[in-house]
Amino acid sequence: MPTTTAPTLKDIARATGFSLMTVSRVLRGAPKVSAEKRELVLKEAKRLNYQPDPHLARMMQVVRGKKQQRVRAVIAVIREHVPQDSLLGPSYQYVPIEDIRSRAHGHGYAVEEFWLGKDGLTPRRLQKILHARGIEGVIVSPQSMQLPCSRIDYSPFAAVTFGNAMSSPALHMCAGNMTLGIHMAAEQLATRGYLRIGVAVTKWIVNRSQFGYSGGLFHWQQSLPPADRVPLLLFPNNDISKGYEAFSKWMREHQPDALITFDTHVPNWLRRLGLRVPQDIGFVVHDWTPKMQDFAGIYQQREHLAAAAVDLIVTQLSQHEHGVPTVPRQIMIPPKWVDGPSLRPAH
Repeated sequence: MPTTTAPTLKDIARATGFSLMTVSRVLRGAPKVSAEKRELVLKEAKRLNYQPDPHLARMMQVVRGKKQQRVRAVIAVIREHVPQDSLLGPSYQYVPIEDIRSRAHGHGYAVEEFWLGKDGLTPRRLQKILHARGIEGVIVSPQSMQLPCSRIDYSPFAAVTFGNAMSSPALHMCAGNMTLGIHMAAEQLATRGYLRIGVAVTKWIVNRSQFGYSGGLFHWQQSLPPADRVPLLLFPNNDISKGYEAFSKWMREHQPDALITFDTHVPNWLRRLGLRVPQDIGFVVHDWTPKMQDFAGIYQQREHLAAAAVDLIVTQLSQHEHGVPTVPRQIMIPPKWVDGPSLRPAH
């Protein structure tokens, strides 16, 4: 007696003209399928006397469950809200949450931000929240002098930090290579005929870069005549708006013909001193972002910092690594030079 082949999802899809995915979604009762499509698929399944394979259905349920569980896994991004340290204004940049989230989603993780110091969130309370939520991966983004993030017990976590602001505990770290960035900018300025290049930043910026600014400037200046070596200016306060007196004194004493500095406040100070950009002085933003189209700058490529940090977290989790590492890995992202109208053209 001839055997007949049981109807399959492909048979229903062929008869209705819908995709296999649509047919599958209707038959398992998934939402977001139009009533018209649902009715046609169910009608055809009944006509063909379609019976689902119980073993296949069970296997697919397990697979879908694993996918849902993976999407629910969360990487925490720990920020700091310490307004009195004057590091939260537009003079300073974060690694954007959108860049972190984009990379994390590619690995199947969601991302949530937590702000220490905001709404009473202490390190101890945050630790309890992360434990209760089952969150094992944390990216630490320090942005203060007090560093409340350093008071977290990292033993349960796979952790990475941005920059060198938090040197203890010493976690895996991703940072921009600003020694290279300053050297690159100085080379670009030299090709445009600038001789006396000044760098004006804050001590916090220098420390966060593992002395990349001061080291890069020192290295560049070794090839210059002593008369062309402009000393580094460290603003006396993280609030750049309070630095005019120190800046104007430094400008009068050393008379740089090009600056590598902040995009905030300094351009107005130059106008106040009677200097025009770029006619009288060249101007380079030390931490350029795409919103700064009026200036040349050093672009630290934070989207790659975000990707490297997420990848480090995922690698640790896959290897079941938790806690402060014996030997922290440090990933340095090379910056890019961005030309702009704040410099005269290259020769």
